[in-house]
Amino acid sequence: MSELRRHWTPTAVAFLVLAVAGLVGTWTFNVFAIVQMRDFIGDLVSSGPAVSSITVDLMVVAIAGSIFIIVEGRRLGMRFAWLYIVLSGVTAFAFTFPLFLAMRQRRLTARRSSPDSPA
Repeated sequence: MSELRRHWTPTAVAFLVLAVAGLVGTWTFNVFAIVQMRDFIGDLVSSGPAVSSITVDLMVVAIAGSIFIIVEGRRLGMRFAWLYIVLSGVTAFAFTFPLFLAMRQRRLTARRSSPDSPA
């Protein structure tokens, strides 16, 4: 059991909590859209300038975050980091990005506590 708890810093736990909040929050509204048979993509771009502004804002952040995931994942040797980006299309970037940050934090903590890593 202690192996499961290894490297979970308060920062990693905070990111994990945000990931869960992102998943629950986005999927609550996704379910509403499905039940109401809404045109999800159409609603994003045609429900007025405020919604379009938020859509562009979040799209730019998601693209920047995706680049960060790839670059940082490679730097830290995190296998399958690209999978976070792919899964964001099925779940939400509000879930996968904080989840990546939590796993990244665990990786950084593990590297620091490794006896053969430089301090």
